[in-house]
Amino acid sequence: MTTLASAQPRLRRLTLTGRSAALKLGAVVVGLFAVMAVVSAFWTPYPPLAAATGPFSASPSAQHLFGTDTTGGDIFSRALAATHTDVGITVAVVGLSLVAGTVWGALIGFYGGWADRLSLRILQVMNAFPSILLAMLVISVFGRSLVDVILVVVLIPLPDYVRLARAEVMTKKHWQFAEAARMTGRRPAGVLFRHLVPNSTRPLLAYAGINASWVIATVGALGFLGLGIQPGSAEWGSMIAGGESGIVDGQWWMSFFPGAFIFVLAAAFHLIGDGLSDDGLTRRGQ
Repeated sequence: MTTLASAQPRLRRLTLTGRSAALKLGAVVVGLFAVMAVVSAFWTPYPPLAAATGPFSASPSAQHLFGTDTTGGDIFSRALAATHTDVGITVAVVGLSLVAGTVWGALIGFYGGWADRLSLRILQVMNAFPSILLAMLVISVFGRSLVDVILVVVLIPLPDYVRLARAEVMTKKHWQFAEAARMTGRRPAGVLFRHLVPNSTRPLLAYAGINASWVIATVGALGFLGLGIQPGSAEWGSMIAGGESGIVDGQWWMSFFPGAFIFVLAAAFHLIGDGLSDDGLTRRGQ
């Protein structure tokens, strides 16, 4: 007869296995998209921005796997080429937000004082604006170049990274490993960046995975609204907008496939973030 004590470790192993499988699945899908991004920079079945590569508004076929758009352009080639644009923007945004937010939050969490109070007020102001509205306002003022879009989207999740890094450092700066580093003669900056920050990265990385799913959806939304990178470029959001009018005529493939790319990649990033978060909670409980 199975006792409660023996059943609990078994249930725990099953839970950890499920989390690990989700994390691995997310990593595999993101890896496939990364490969697609690299390959599409050098090769696509048809020129991604070329018109009249086949019949106009043709449904998916062996010659055109995702069909063609209203100009006869190959949707598969364009969606493939858009991978290195959307994935590149997402990686750049998450990387910049993670680094800037970690440094900013770690500094104010460690030193405190007036800089901490001022930073919290700035973060409150940044959070006061709806994210999409803020992006629309800034892009309409500064332009729609690739760099502008990246910098605008970086600003939106930055307060969350700052607050998370600040909370982690404030919680751990009086732990034994930090006090031991001070006793060995480490300078405050050394204690912060050689001990506290490396021991605070797991929740930040977990949030970065979840944030990446939001970023890919936001970049697509900006493209759909015509506020993404310059029109005419291969980008999933603008492809969805371009095929919107064809949906009522039964030409679903023009919007469906780029939308599916966004959905699958966003879900994969979320699985990675969720898996890292659950693993971190489990390690703390052990």
